[in-house]
Amino acid sequence: MLKTNRKLWFKAAAIRAIRSIAQTAVAAIGTSLALQNVDWRMVASTSLLAGIMSILTSLAGLPEVKEGSGDEH
Repeated sequence: MLKTNRKLWFKAAAIRAIRSIAQTAVAAIGTSLALQNVDWRMVASTSLLAGIMSILTSLAGLPEVKEGSGDEH
C-alpha cells in the first residue's frame, strides 16, 4: 500500500470509527434514559466496542480509498 493510501485509509477508518462510536453512544444513552438510568460504563464499553468493530470492518476495504491511487475519491 502506498504511503499516501495508508494515510487516507487511516483517516477514513478513523472518521468511520468516530461516527460509529458517537452513534452507539447516542443510542445507548437514549435507551438508558427511557429506562430512567444511564449506566455510563455500559455506554462507554458499548461505544468502544463499536469503534473496534468499525476498524476491523474497515480492514476489508474502504470505498473512500481506492487501491493504487493517491486520490481521496
